[in-house]
Formats: sequence, structure tokens, C-alpha cells
Amino acid sequence: MRPDARGTARVPARASARSEALATDSIGRLLWWSCSQTTVSVGVFGIYALTNAWFVARGVGETALAAVNVVAPLLLLLGAVSTTVGVGGASLVSRRLGAGRPDAAARAAGTSFTIFWGAALATSVIGLAALDPLLRLVGATAEMLPYARPYAQVLIAGAVLSTGFSSIVRAEGRLLFSTMLWIIPVIVQIVLDPLLILGAGMGVTGAALGTLGGQAVSASMALWFFLVQRDRPYRIRPAHLVPDPADAREIVAIGAPSFLAGIGTTLLAILVNTALAATGAAFLAAYAVCARVQTFIAMPQTGIAQGMQPIVGFNAGRGLAARVARARTLSLRASVAYGGASALLIALAAPIMVGLFVTDPAVVGTAVHALRILAIGMAVAGIAPVAAAYCQVFGRPRAADATSLGTLVLIRVPLVLLGGAAGPLGVWVALAAGEVVSAAVALVILRRV
Repeated sequence: MRPDARGTARVPARASARSEALATDSIGRLLWWSCSQTTVSVGVFGIYALTNAWFVARGVGETALAAVNVVAPLLLLLGAVSTTVGVGGASLVSRRLGAGRPDAAARAAGTSFTIFWGAALATSVIGLAALDPLLRLVGATAEMLPYARPYAQVLIAGAVLSTGFSSIVRAEGRLLFSTMLWIIPVIVQIVLDPLLILGAGMGVTGAALGTLGGQAVSASMALWFFLVQRDRPYRIRPAHLVPDPADAREIVAIGAPSFLAGIGTTLLAILVNTALAATGAAFLAAYAVCARVQTFIAMPQTGIAQGMQPIVGFNAGRGLAARVARARTLSLRASVAYGGASALLIALAAPIMVGLFVTDPAVVGTAVHALRILAIGMAVAGIAPVAAAYCQVFGRPRAADATSLGTLVLIRVPLVLLGGAAGPLGVWVALAAGEVVSAAVALVILRRV
């Protein structure tokens, strides 16, 4: 990509047309295309979460499934780092492309890469050095440690491969490739799981290696896209990988709500695990099943929030306020409609869903009861992500903090602390109530942005 006579980077014609469509096509059509792509992307990961849980539960046992789920808070922290740089970097990239500044977009993307790689390497070193204390902190019992330890070791060691920067890909309107960054690695993971867990008899280590194999494919695809492919508005060159201090501060500031929300989510998961661990392994196994189902059901809501961001960011960069407001309204409506339909489906089909994973009558009964209560919160669980994503696109970290971290710390965590004292039923009710109250608060904040 070479500068023109005015010194401005010349953007390839096809790449420019793809980006320009974000400011000219119908908002409804753009959202349908963008959100369907992001939903497919995160949805296939949800499918993998379910299949991975099935292979672990059926191939290793229900204690192993509970152990794998207990490791989740540690992985959530790493995910929070990747989301932080992804959201912050995507916000800068989409706005700078909208303003016709592709070289500045490349600098923002390169800075995002370097920040993540540095944080991932630090996570691997610290995580592996203090693994057992960390596992006990997140709720792993003596019975679970033999399964949790090897699973966590593999994934923490491979932390640098854990993201394909799909949100930054979406920021320039390349939705199809962003979707492929999810679909192809997940296919690899789904193929590797039975081969490693069952065929090679590697148990939870095989489950972790299957996940890491898919992540390696995603990371390789991302490197080719950003560093090699030519038909794009910009390419990342070695100079762009030297962190720009101003860009780094803005990326972290914009993405900080995602990181803080990740910390809050980790804390919430630890509280739930520790509250349930005192009541027995059956409740932890039941929660593991509910968590996987809940993750899968929530994927379209996440997809709607992610799919909205490049459209809002690009149009905000162009100063097209009416199109920005339309995108926000349609995204909220779609999220609530999907959430209500999903909650009804879960309430009706909970026994079938749970029976796919576990057979122990005590675990099945507990999981079905819990899933039906959690469905109440799932109905409105998509509102807060849409509100937070909207605030992040506009670089409003305080509003995004209040929507994500604020509702976690001030609403969900206190409710779980109170509910945990009443036993498992109190935990299920607290989780559902936390979603409902958080959604109401997010709507109030969104009206003021």
C-alpha cells in the first residue's frame, strides 16, 4: 500500500468498497449480515464447548467435567486480555478507516498485537509457576486436581496462541474471514477431541491439546491476514508492531471495561465454585453442565453485540448519527427477542439438554432444576453486552465500566454471596436475578450515552 501524491495511503479499490458499504447500505441489512457472521463465529465455539464437555464427561467422567469447568476462571482472565486489546484495537481501527486514515489503523492494530503477546507470555510464566495455588483458589478440590492440573498446564503454556484478533478483522468489514477465524479452528478442535481424548486415551490432556491445536490454526490465519494479504485497506509491517504509547493508552482505556468485566466474571465464577464445592461434587458437575449450555445459548447475544460494533464505529467516524442510533435500536430488539425465545426453549427442553452430558440421577435432577431457574436471566442477558459494546465503540470507558464491571461488582457478586449462604438454590436464584437487574441498569446507562 503506497502513498498517493498527497501523502495519504492509497487503499485498494475492492477493500475501500467493502468498508464504504458500512456507511451506505441499509442498517438492517448490514446488521443482519454482520450479526449473522459474528453469531456463526461465536456459535461454532459454543458448539465446541458442548462437544468438548460431552467427550470429557463420557470419555473421562463427571469429576473430570467438573474439574475442566473449575479451570474456566483462569482462562477467563486470559480471554479478558484478548478481548481488551481486541475491543480497544477494533474501536481505533474502525474509526480511523472511517476517517480515511489506513496507516493509523495499521499502527493501532500492530500495537494491539504487541500488547496481547506481551501479556500472554507473562500469563504463561506466572500461571505455570503458581498453578496449584491458583487452582485451589478457583475452587478445585483434592479430587479434581489430578484432572484440572494437566488441562490448565497445556492451555496456559499456549496462551500466546489464544486469539485470532477476529474483532480487528471485523473492524474493516471483513466479516467472512472473521467467521472463518472461528469456524476452521473449531472444526480442527472437534476433530482432534475424539482422537486425543478417546482414541489416544489422553483424557483431559487430550481435551486441552485439541483446544490448543485449533487456537494455533486461528493464530496462523490471523498472521497471514494482517501481515501478508494485500487486498486490504492496510497491512501490518514490522514498524507497526513497535507499540505507539498514545495508541496503547487509548486501546487499554477503551478495552479496560472488558478486562475489568473479565476479572469480575472470574470472581463470580470462583464464588459460585466455592459455594457449590461445599455441597458436593454433584452440584459442581451440575453447574458445569449448566455453564456449557448457558455459554452456547448466549452466543447469538454475543454475536449481536460484536456484529453491531464495526457498523456503529464506522458510521460514528463519518458523523452519521441517525444510522448509529438505528443500529443500536435494532441490536437491542434482536437481542431481547432471541433471549426470550431461548429462555422458553430451555425451560421446556432442560431434561433433554442435561441428559446429553450426564447420567447420574442426582446430577441430572440438580442440573435440570438449576437450568430452568437460570433461563429467567438468560432472557435478558444480551442487553448488557450490547450496551457495553456500544459504549466501547464511542470510547466511553466510564459508561462501559458501569455497564459491565459495575453491575458485576455491585449487583451480581453481592447477590451470589447472599444466595450462597442459602445453598445451591440460593446460588441459582442469585445468578438469574443478577442478570435481570444488570439488564435494567444497562438500559438506564445506554439512554444517557
